[in-house]
Amino acid sequence: MEQVLAVRPFVPAKDFEVSKRFYQALGFRISLENAEIAAMKLGGFGFILQNYYVEEWAGNFMMQLMVRDLDAWWRDTDPDKLAADFGTRPARAPAMQPWGLRVGYIVDPSGVLWHVAEAAF
Repeated sequence: MEQVLAVRPFVPAKDFEVSKRFYQALGFRISLENAEIAAMKLGGFGFILQNYYVEEWAGNFMMQLMVRDLDAWWRDTDPDKLAADFGTRPARAPAMQPWGLRVGYIVDPSGVLWHVAEAAF
């Protein structure tokens, strides 16, 4: 019998309230929340957003969001508008990467880099 239910990273938030709104704009919902953490869910996947921030750590933290159709996700989500609305670094449009995946890049309000990749399998 499998005992493991999930693996969830803890993602830093410089401004906890702004980060929660950013991730909700990306389509995540908050499934549990208190003053220190917010469990963010998207479908069957998720992570723990924490009210904790260290610049060097956040600036080197990366997450990957794997989607079925990257062009449709990019169009529907509009990362350029998201970056403008939240004052983050500009998004980088999807492109084929040397390691064989098409990837677009977005950065959250704390500096966390998200690789939004199209599933190649």
